[in-house]
Amino acid sequence: MNETIKNRREYLFLYDVSFANPNGDPNDENKPRIDEETGRNIVTDVRLKRTIRDYLKDFGGLEIFVREISDKDGKIQDAKARAKDFDNNPERILNECIDVRLFGGTIPITTGKNKDSSITYTGPVQFNMGQSLHRVKLEYIKGTGAFASGSGKEQKTFREEWILPYSFIAFHGVANENSAKETGLTDEDLEHLKKGMWEGTKNLITRSKNEQMPRLLIEIVYKDGVHSHIGELHRYIKIESEKADEELRSTDDFVLNIDKLIEVLEEEANKIEKVLYKADRNLRLNRELASEKINFEKMEI
Repeated sequence: MNETIKNRREYLFLYDVSFANPNGDPNDENKPRIDEETGRNIVTDVRLKRTIRDYLKDFGGLEIFVREISDKDGKIQDAKARAKDFDNNPERILNECIDVRLFGGTIPITTGKNKDSSITYTGPVQFNMGQSLHRVKLEYIKGTGAFASGSGKEQKTFREEWILPYSFIAFHGVANENSAKETGLTDEDLEHLKKGMWEGTKNLITRSKNEQMPRLLIEIVYKDGVHSHIGELHRYIKIESEKADEELRSTDDFVLNIDKLIEVLEEEANKIEKVLYKADRNLRLNRELASEKINFEKMEI
């Protein structure tokens, strides 16, 4: 196994969605998740991890453990059956499955005895629940389907869905160098992670999640021996617009203020080796990502 990461990383990932459902709640008519108190859109970390996994499998050609596989009878594999694909060998699963090295997981091990066991790996990479940087507007759409409602009937079916006209979403994450020793997380794995976030969001083309675009990805690389991080990076940025939150429809409608983020980074400059970033051309920042105290570098994805 390759050498594990030595430096702690911290991530800020921003993306937006237009006239779609970024993360439906199956317990509430699959409506987009919205915080009732703040009116902000919520996206689970599970959704982001699914985006990353799907990209790494479908476009990166990498093996992942948590995936939907059907057996010979057409039934979906459970975790025990999936572990058998790797001979119930946890070491092999770690070596071959990048998602376990990144996010950890519980691996059931079939022993052949009355009581099987499992091994739990703590994921070195963890994200908070994503949330929009503004209040969102929930809209209900009802349309006509392409097929009749039943055999021999003329009336077509109706489809119903809930969407958000716009949501600008922020995720904060950390890659922990200590937990990386347990799963074998490498620097190469983190390169795949970043590509999965950026390109995976672009390639998430389903009917409910079309028109998603990555807008900004920041990676803070801390110095050797630093075992802490800033935290809550999404709290140090804000949207500035003449329009009301619910009227926002694209990046043309606002400027992203990063003054506080730069200020906080400069306060922690003695702990930071460098800050890598990738910004979409259509995202307007109130200032450049630059500082005399911090080494900023453009990220190659």
